[in-house]
Amino acid sequence: MHYELLSALVLFAFASSATPGPNNLMLMASGANYGFARSIPHMLGISIGFALMIILVGAGLAQIFEAYPISHTVLKTVSVIYLSYLAWKIATAAPIKKSAGEGRPMTFLQAAAFQWVNPKTWAMALTALSVYAPSQTLAAFALVAVIFGTVNLPAITFWTILGQQMARILTNPRRLTIFNWTMAGLLIASLYPVLWPG
Repeated sequence: MHYELLSALVLFAFASSATPGPNNLMLMASGANYGFARSIPHMLGISIGFALMIILVGAGLAQIFEAYPISHTVLKTVSVIYLSYLAWKIATAAPIKKSAGEGRPMTFLQAAAFQWVNPKTWAMALTALSVYAPSQTLAAFALVAVIFGTVNLPAITFWTILGQQMARILTNPRRLTIFNWTMAGLLIASLYPVLWPG
């Protein structure tokens, strides 16, 4: 891969990983509700799960979507339903003191599996593979995956720490409730491009 293309890929990986989206909003809520340490499996599930997704999509799953257009509709429907469910879980999360005993953050496997129903990660993966892996080889897909994994982890760490820091002002149950419902609303709002594509 040429230096210019590699530099552009790093910038794309950072911009798409650091901007608000379902993963970052959920990590922010997880940091606020469960703290940084308990959110680490969630973070690793996103980073490693997305890297694996890039390789698998590049290796042939994208062709399935081209061959069977109905699969786009199925993915869109599943995504909307699951993100709505996650938004409800965030909105109704227990207060911080209770959550340590009652609630639990997303696990590594849940976070990795979530990448497959996250509209933003599909857009990121397909764009990265089509633009930054012109040779369309497994080695090129793996390079894109490694770069995304390397750039993605610090970006999502920031969102988790931001949520954890916000927990200091969310000790009041009313403020926490407002925060959780705001995060849930933003998560639903992130579905706008899926429901009403331009």
